[in-house]
Amino acid sequence: MPTIDLRNISNFICRAISLKILSGELLVLLGPTGAGKTTLLNIISGLIPYEGSILFDDEPIDKIPVSRRGIGYLFQGLALFPHLDVRRNIIYGLSATKCGSDVIQARLTQMCSLLQVGHLLERYPKDLSGGERQRVALARSLAAAPRVLLLDEPFNSLDIKTRKYLRLEFKRIVKTLGLTTIFVTHDFKEAEEVGDRLAVMASGSLEQVATPREIFFSPNGRKVAEFLGSPNIFTCDSHKALGNGLVEANCGGLSIIMVWEHKNLDKISISPEEIYVSRHEPPGPSINRFSGTIVEEICHDSVVTITIRTGSWHVLAKMRKEDFVAENLKAGSDVFFILPLRHLKGT
Repeated sequence: MPTIDLRNISNFICRAISLKILSGELLVLLGPTGAGKTTLLNIISGLIPYEGSILFDDEPIDKIPVSRRGIGYLFQGLALFPHLDVRRNIIYGLSATKCGSDVIQARLTQMCSLLQVGHLLERYPKDLSGGERQRVALARSLAAAPRVLLLDEPFNSLDIKTRKYLRLEFKRIVKTLGLTTIFVTHDFKEAEEVGDRLAVMASGSLEQVATPREIFFSPNGRKVAEFLGSPNIFTCDSHKALGNGLVEANCGGLSIIMVWEHKNLDKISISPEEIYVSRHEPPGPSINRFSGTIVEEICHDSVVTITIRTGSWHVLAKMRKEDFVAENLKAGSDVFFILPLRHLKGT
């Protein structure tokens, strides 16, 4: 599958974007609404005009029409044809290119096996669940054997449980096929699970390209850090194995226990929204439970961001506004907070 080379790509939103996506790589375009992610997908597919150049395996494709670029594009709205059953939806692109019946049947059989949609062939889109529609839409995008796959927030409309299952299945499928893939999302957790590398965009510009862990622990500048929610990062002075895959780390006076099976542990991180805060000491085990004092509060529409001083650390946490009010919290309040083990990341 091709390496994609974007050279100084610009249009009414994107600003001088240069980016190389490796053959078979699953790259995630990550950023807030309006960052230019979908626009960049449309540029790569040839749907909108642009300045600069796009190369597939060092060959410019700028003058090649959309239909001949070998791109499968799964739009956010899926756009399944409501008047066609699943079988005809999947093979629609193949039928349009007048492939032989043997080729069409072979590709249909492959898609049914790969995406487990064989039992749905006689149904219509209105009779499918959200997850089933997603599988059919992906099958249609893959049926024409594209060289490159583009996906624009494909799981955005699904419930959390279905989204998690499908994105892991999706990653398995595209890795099995070896497709060069670009996946758009505004959700860091989704990007982290799916992507080999992440390309963070803001206001039409490319801010940082790195692995999920590198971006989380070493955000390149204010825009990236703010988008990630300014994660708390604790430097580990030392750590010791506890058995069963657990370690206890000493981080500037905080004793933090986490799941970790590697030899070295330099930093531990957790997002502010994953921290549990309470005025009263919560019941349960004392693992990763600390006390501190609120030194700052910033109110947003439905969330309050608080800074808690504990020892030499200032810990950032986010609470729902109604919980903050119900707990009668304010700057100067003494609180307890928990760093849930399952949400801790290490490097």
